[in-house]
Amino acid sequence: MPEIVAITRSVSPSIARCELTHLAREPIDLARAAAQHHQYEAALAALGCTVERLPDAPDLPDAVFVEDAAVVLDRIAVVTRPGAASRRPETASVAAALARHRALRTIEAPGTLDGGDVLRVGARLFVGRTGRSNADGIAQLARFAAEDDLEVVPVDVRGCLHLKSAVTEVAPGVVLVNPEWIEAAAFGHVSVMEIDPDEPYAANGLLVSGRLIYPASFPRTRVRLEAAGLSVEPVDVSELQKAEGAVTCCSLVFSV
Repeated sequence: MPEIVAITRSVSPSIARCELTHLAREPIDLARAAAQHHQYEAALAALGCTVERLPDAPDLPDAVFVEDAAVVLDRIAVVTRPGAASRRPETASVAAALARHRALRTIEAPGTLDGGDVLRVGARLFVGRTGRSNADGIAQLARFAAEDDLEVVPVDVRGCLHLKSAVTEVAPGVVLVNPEWIEAAAFGHVSVMEIDPDEPYAANGLLVSGRLIYPASFPRTRVRLEAAGLSVEPVDVSELQKAEGAVTCCSLVFSV
């Protein structure tokens, strides 16, 4: 079996200064956020991942959200140019870690791309058109993805930060969507499940080794997932959610 690597980074003590787009700022309990992140890493390890933690970045408030700094494909990794300028210093350490596992490609100005806007389903990369990822960045990703025989499909997103705020793959060929934020028809013949409408942020789950790491704060949608036969591993990420975070954005998970 191939080894599964999960790249993570600890919660920055400056996380209270994180970028926010769709949420009102509220106090974040740093100690609790760090404990929740540790439990998240433990869940990754329990599912067979080798957790590789990046160096701490105390001056970078959003640095725990490592997914936005890169897109890891089969043979290459694409180092992004995040849409928020404050986040661009995060990419150098992510690139250094990924260079041990993949050949690197880099999104260049004027392109912008956040990894949270990229969802792979089979041989397709669905990429959100958002305030963080622009047309030039998506076009550059498409050129790089062709090296791995992957097709890029741009998708319109509304009302949320990233594509993966609105949709993630929760089982092979099955996506969980918030239909208020994205059109399910954009995913063609992929099987679609909808979140509970009272839990608008519930579409984000992280599929690892056949199990779904999933926020404990969305019990109604979890019932739907388990009723469909999915194996769910609940984790509490409530403090990280205050920073507009989710379970996918706290790691880069890939096989080596």
